[in-house]
Amino acid sequence: MTTDSNETQYQPQNLTLRNAEHTALYRATNGEEGHIWNGVTCLLLTTIGRTSGEPRETPLIYARDGEDFIVIASKGGAPKAPNWYENLLVEPEVTVQVLAERFPAHAHVAEGDEYTRLWNLAADAWPNYNVYAQRTDRRIPVVVLRRTPTQ
Repeated sequence: MTTDSNETQYQPQNLTLRNAEHTALYRATNGEEGHIWNGVTCLLLTTIGRTSGEPRETPLIYARDGEDFIVIASKGGAPKAPNWYENLLVEPEVTVQVLAERFPAHAHVAEGDEYTRLWNLAADAWPNYNVYAQRTDRRIPVVVLRRTPTQ
């Protein structure tokens, strides 16, 4: 992370729309409600539960890098990564919904220079990521969601 801890201030957000409620509203309105949350864009990520085998849908803030969607496994700086991240490590083939469009994608974890570049891109969109990084000893993963080409 390139931001000095003295430069980053936590930006409180409106938490009235979260998780299951956010997901339900997003799906019901094809993203007309829930795509913009606290001034940033959100998508719905569907992973397959690593123990249940059941689909698990999560609303996540995203940034764009060309055609790719970038999501951050921050969990607000918690010591452990979020479940959706652990799920995609086991099964990287996921489904993404952006507004009304749903499509298959392949997830991979950014490393090296790609990690730094994409972290900065995401933190420009949501500066709280830099604050979350200060709250934990773990390296917060950056995940690239790349649309699976259709035949």
